[in-house]
Amino acid sequence: MGEVILKVPKDIAEAIRLPPDDLQHELKKELALALYRRGVLSSGKACAFAGMLRWEWEELLGKRKIVRHYQEMDLAQDLAHVRCRK
Repeated sequence: MGEVILKVPKDIAEAIRLPPDDLQHELKKELALALYRRGVLSSGKACAFAGMLRWEWEELLGKRKIVRHYQEMDLAQDLAHVRCRK
């Protein structure tokens, strides 16, 4: 699949109470959060799509009280990765 372009009607874009310069970034962030929450986008991909640093993304998930999709297997993989780097 190629790039997807989402068109927001002018009246909707104007109704969103955000500065015009922030609109695209904020909409991408909201879409990334929604897709992550639904489990259709990984945390890493959602973070990248939102254009955020990892710590900013994790902080945003906490502020929004969004449950992280992190399981025991993920922890084991992370620990193995850390052990390999030592």
